[in-house]
Amino acid sequence: MDSINLYKTEEAQAEVEVEVEAEEGTISDENGNEKGNSNSVDSVNILNSDIHAENEGGGAEDVNLAVSRIIDDSVKENGNLLGVIKPHSLLPQPEVPAGVAIIVSPGELNRSQSMPESFDMPAIGKFFREKSNSLSSAITKRLSSMRDQFDDDKVVMKSESQQVTEFDLSGMKVIVNLKPPVKKLPGRVSFFSRSNCRDCTAVRSFLYKENLNYVEINVDVYPKREKELIERTGGANVPQIFLNEKLLGGLVALNSLRNSGMLEKKFAEMLAGKCPEDAPAPPVYGFDDDYEEQNDEMVEIVRVLRQKLPIQDRITRMKIVKNCFSGGELVEVLIHHLDCGRKKAVEIGKNLSRRHFIHQVFGENEFEDGKHFYRFLEHEPFVPKCYNFRGSTNDNEPKDVAVLGQRLGKIMSALLESYASDDRHHLDYIGISNSEEFRRYTNLIQDLHRVNLLNLSADEKLAFFLNLYNAMAIHAVIRIGHPGDMIDRRAFFSEFQYIVGGYSYSLSGLKDGILRSNRRAPFTLMRPFPSGDRHLEMAFQKVNPLIHFGLCNATRSSPAVRFFTPQNVESELRYAAREYFQRDDAMEVDLAKRTVYLNRMIKWYNTDFGQEKEILKWITGYLDATKAGLLTHVMGDGGPVNVVYSSFDWSPNA
Repeated sequence: MDSINLYKTEEAQAEVEVEVEAEEGTISDENGNEKGNSNSVDSVNILNSDIHAENEGGGAEDVNLAVSRIIDDSVKENGNLLGVIKPHSLLPQPEVPAGVAIIVSPGELNRSQSMPESFDMPAIGKFFREKSNSLSSAITKRLSSMRDQFDDDKVVMKSESQQVTEFDLSGMKVIVNLKPPVKKLPGRVSFFSRSNCRDCTAVRSFLYKENLNYVEINVDVYPKREKELIERTGGANVPQIFLNEKLLGGLVALNSLRNSGMLEKKFAEMLAGKCPEDAPAPPVYGFDDDYEEQNDEMVEIVRVLRQKLPIQDRITRMKIVKNCFSGGELVEVLIHHLDCGRKKAVEIGKNLSRRHFIHQVFGENEFEDGKHFYRFLEHEPFVPKCYNFRGSTNDNEPKDVAVLGQRLGKIMSALLESYASDDRHHLDYIGISNSEEFRRYTNLIQDLHRVNLLNLSADEKLAFFLNLYNAMAIHAVIRIGHPGDMIDRRAFFSEFQYIVGGYSYSLSGLKDGILRSNRRAPFTLMRPFPSGDRHLEMAFQKVNPLIHFGLCNATRSSPAVRFFTPQNVESELRYAAREYFQRDDAMEVDLAKRTVYLNRMIKWYNTDFGQEKEILKWITGYLDATKAGLLTHVMGDGGPVNVVYSSFDWSPNA
């Protein structure tokens, strides 16, 4: 191939490249010697000189004419036909893609059909356009050949049970897991379960591995079904497996049939017929259990106050306070409506404040008669940021917060059993968002508006706030997305809030303000709550370092997500710490380099763990035998120990 490079003048500001392809074979003289190189050099010299001459007086059209004339001269001089050989007229003609021009000759370059007629494209533009079309055609042809070759690739069966198909595509290895077909039986397998039940997990795993369709009835998610469980089995023990309407038993009965080899025969016999109507019915999604809700005894007074109080914007302390009223105005309305004395009206106002119907605008006192300004809970400025608020506050009688906390943990544990990996490190957020468990959770958190958190014991409070943090993190990922860059993390940890006990709580407020005793978060200068804030009534007096291994912020480097029980919260936190330090990205010891690698989370919260030497001694109690031995050896010989903090992986745990 002879290449001719054309350079236009600086005024044209374009580069022209014309490729002339010669017919296969070489040009030889009468003695048989090859002469291709000399002719090429001559053609280049002639072309360069003529093009420069043409550029002195013309533009792109002159360049095209010069190229055409010089190529024609070159053909006559060499006596050989240079250029693209056209196929015979009787042969099939290639089809031109839509929008691509057909080049008749080097001198007559037609414009693309997609371009307007008045547009005069330079030769260089047309050249690159044709080259790009050629490249696209080559890529399409290559992909087609790869697709055709895929059908002929050798199939390697890695495992008969998993049916793994493996094939290679030019530097890319693809493994396809073919799921075995679902065993279709006329009957129905169903079993009753509870959250955090090991036997129930074993039954669930067995049915899943056997690829059997089954119906799970979690009595912690559907409390009304517990009565049915007792009536059918005579007790409340789980799991209880039913084949159609007949009771098979629990995990012991299932293992007995498996060990005797009679399981498949038993399933085939008991599931041979269609499921009768008296079998356990599948749970009904989209409907809540009917609970007897009791209105708060103060709700009638609150409705009167909402209608008669002059709620408006006021100016106080050089600030504009919106949607508020004065204490004196509330007292006057109560006196006229209830026909009571002023002292009685003030007591009612204090009771409304304790029940979180109203709050002082600056949070300084409960209720006083006079010019202090107050507002209803639904008018608080933080309400629009709270994702458990649906237009109005819950005016029903507040439920026991300990009972609500336990139910929240059970529902979310049931959710993880269905939509999380076995190690709880990865979650299916799309499946969670569409699940019945998550729908019931979003309804449950409406009851947190006016609960009394001061009634919680120490263990109940610890489990409640740990579970609430992990549940809020899952909810935040579903509603506002995963925290990516620094700006998204601010919205994720600070602006996603719940109303709990009359006040707003964010993820940062729960972790740093409550669980960490109002300590500053990493890379911040301010504490979550100022002095005198009502949130501090719930803050722990002493920081428990184990909380960091029970909080999951929806990232890969964070601990596995879990939900705790008030009865065993301390032991469950210790287990979470041991599980966390089993990971290589959390803790690793390089004996040769005398280096201990820790996750950067330990460095961010070193005020909770202590100095580096104290951290290493503390970590030793939560390591397995291998890592503990290596760490003890490095620390015990008196030599220096290097501590390196690995980077934190902020990618989602999805």
